[in-house]
Amino acid sequence: MKIVLDMRKTLQQNAALYFEQAKKAKKKLAGAVAMLEKAKRDREQEQQKIQHQQEKAAEKQEAVKRKMQWYEKFRWFKSSEGFLVIGGRDATTNEIVIKKHTEKHDVVFHTDMAGSPFFVVKKNSNSGKEIGAATIQEVANATCTFSRAWKLGLTSIEVFWVKPEQVSKTTEAGEYMPKGAFMIRGKTNYISVEMDCAIGITAEGEIMAGPLAAVQQHCTKLLKVLQGHEKASDLAKRIRKQVGGELDEIIRVLPAGGGKITK
Repeated sequence: MKIVLDMRKTLQQNAALYFEQAKKAKKKLAGAVAMLEKAKRDREQEQQKIQHQQEKAAEKQEAVKRKMQWYEKFRWFKSSEGFLVIGGRDATTNEIVIKKHTEKHDVVFHTDMAGSPFFVVKKNSNSGKEIGAATIQEVANATCTFSRAWKLGLTSIEVFWVKPEQVSKTTEAGEYMPKGAFMIRGKTNYISVEMDCAIGITAEGEIMAGPLAAVQQHCTKLLKVLQGHEKASDLAKRIRKQVGGELDEIIRVLPAGGGKITK
């Protein structure tokens, strides 16, 4: 450290001068340290504020997240006439649809193809209104679309409808009814059908897959889906870009076996 002395002053005067300078420097240092500590506290407070805002935003987003309806566990759509239609995804949900969600005034649809879904029109969902020909045709088409026929590339299969009391787990002696399968007794009403699938998003944010006429009636944005070889994950990403919604929900409602989209 270099010390410069003023020869015009005495040793005591020089010492006093440096002492005063040291006091000033010490005071400045204390002030700088205080400012640094204040800046540090301000930064921590700002970070806490940002974190709090982010947490609030996340809570708000979670709060406004759409509540899933009970029927979204199954295949479902609302017919153009306004009837709720539910269908099985697999053997387990076939059992649930028939055993827990089918009532005497409903109508049950199925095919002769092994592994096909059971679809049910819920008449009580639109109390006082009779199920019309449009709904019957749409549900028949959906039963065909969401069967194995889609994946196999078939354009049509036989679909029939019956009353709930004609559907039973009771078998003849020596017969076995596997999970998801039911015995159909009495007259079956066969309908000419075709592959008919569209996917859209409702005003409530529900992703609905079903016959084109039904989806057009209830969805604000939609795309028609055809049989094809595009993987479900890739197909769902393309649908999400144009329709919106959650990717997992879109994949969940697609027919099994790939496809392709058209406006």
